[in-house]
Amino acid sequence: MTTITFIHPDGHAQAVDATDGESAMQAATRAGIAEIVAECGGNAMCATCHVYVDDAFTDRVPPIGDDEDALLDGAAAERLPSSRLSCQLKIVPDLAGLVLRLPDRQV
Repeated sequence: MTTITFIHPDGHAQAVDATDGESAMQAATRAGIAEIVAECGGNAMCATCHVYVDDAFTDRVPPIGDDEDALLDGAAAERLPSSRLSCQLKIVPDLAGLVLRLPDRQV
């Protein structure tokens, strides 16, 4: 298990235990985090699982792919350099303590 902390738009933090190999989106939806809509079920087709990766982890997450990059251009919330789709962030032990900020809207 790896713990991920989601920072909600109002500033409160929610720690979620994630299983290695699952995506951050799967961990969030399993935990009932309403800010992760995940309309496409994690198929990288909708950008409704947009998150901001904390600066301390930007070098530890895998590089962004072309499809994810294109989808983030259409995200409902502001795209930042730290923007990622949580469905594309697979949990591995190296990401222990991962912090993801949730945008104020997904749609």
